[in-house]
Amino acid sequence: MPTIVVDVMPKAELLDPQGKAVTGSLARLGHGAFQNVRIGKRIELSVDGEVTDEVLAEAQKIADEILSNQVIEDVVNIEVVS
Repeated sequence: MPTIVVDVMPKAELLDPQGKAVTGSLARLGHGAFQNVRIGKRIELSVDGEVTDEVLAEAQKIADEILSNQVIEDVVNIEVVS
């Protein structure tokens, strides 16, 4: 059964408080090579049948309208995985 994966991230110009907290924690734990962490979400949509262009277009619409908050988030990737 194919799966469509949707990745959503906070808009680059907005503060990511969860990412900022993780960045600070990494530094305190001695992992100073990582200067910025941004935390997003991954959504998996299982598809019954073939993933056609129409199914991908529907997934894009769902990602834009339901799975993300367009005011504060961007859909950064949609891909099909097996």
